[in-house]
Amino acid sequence: MGYEALHKVMNNYKRIAIKIGSNVLARRDGTLDITRMSAIVDQVAELRRSGKEVVIITSGAVASGRSEMKDTPRLDAVSARQLFSAVGQAKLINRYYEFFRDHGMVCGQVLTMKENFSTRLHYLNQKHCMEVMLDNGVIPIVNENDTVSVTELMFTDNDELSGLIATMMDMDVLIILSNIDGVYDGDPSLPESKLISEVLPDEALDAETIVARGKSQFGRGGMGTKFRIARKVADEGIAVMIANGKRENVLTDILLAGKEVPHTTFVAQRRTVSSVKKWIAHSDGFAKGEIHINQGAYVALTSTAQASSLLAVGVTRVDGEFEKDDIVKIVAPDGRVFAVGRTAYDSEEARKLIGVQGAKPIVHYNYLFIDQ
Repeated sequence: MGYEALHKVMNNYKRIAIKIGSNVLARRDGTLDITRMSAIVDQVAELRRSGKEVVIITSGAVASGRSEMKDTPRLDAVSARQLFSAVGQAKLINRYYEFFRDHGMVCGQVLTMKENFSTRLHYLNQKHCMEVMLDNGVIPIVNENDTVSVTELMFTDNDELSGLIATMMDMDVLIILSNIDGVYDGDPSLPESKLISEVLPDEALDAETIVARGKSQFGRGGMGTKFRIARKVADEGIAVMIANGKRENVLTDILLAGKEVPHTTFVAQRRTVSSVKKWIAHSDGFAKGEIHINQGAYVALTSTAQASSLLAVGVTRVDGEFEKDDIVKIVAPDGRVFAVGRTAYDSEEARKLIGVQGAKPIVHYNYLFIDQ
């Protein structure tokens, strides 16, 4: 797609999610970069004045707390994270509040945890809260509640959270701000590596080969996580951009001015995905068990000719313990997890139905997401 055509599409984006990474908001010493934070708020305010709805998914609570607690005795990693985030989150949201107030705008805090997305009811309650905020002109500032999210129930990082928020809120585009220009075809520090400006739906790219595996200096994730989340969100019909948040006016230059700023765009798949399937697509981390299937069932489920449900006759094994309506992983004959879905049975009932013909679907098509 030519840049003029692409900019025309960008101008039509009305609902925008912006994820601001730790490496954007933290200085080299790990403390909060207030100047950068203020500059990003100025750009968001300009987007709001142009008629855009904006949700911010922000890192920076730990960096903010570290700035405040410089003389703290040495703590273990979990204790330091809890202390810095507890102090830092209050300071961080206050900074956002003051910066937006200077523009005559109001923001509100949304603290969440991974388990808040694990049930459909909690998911919809969270969505309703943020819809009310947007309807009343309030800018949601979303962050993980790091003071209590210190177990396996933590998000991989705020990239994962931003993907969940973008799909939950039916955003037109998710912009992930990092400290580099986007995805490169090699190590970004090497001069021979080139920026990948556009990733098309179903384009064959090996993330392990082209994405640097190193983690962020201050965050928990890296470009590999960003790539994976971006592909998943784009596959659900939402465009994703990865750009350098340390570039001056990067948001307004890309979205409003139409300048050719270096970044990577993941082009959205042109298909409609229901709200329920969007929730299920991002629920693999909440899966309570696995359902293994035979080749016939795999072919039926992955066929593009017609939509199919997972029938008991195609099940070969049920692993784990789960209740009716829990999320389960669907495992292909080669051992690869290729789908997730909401089961119509608990694990005990599902095991009794292995190979049985004529039973109602183990996972109905309406509650099945296939990740091909």
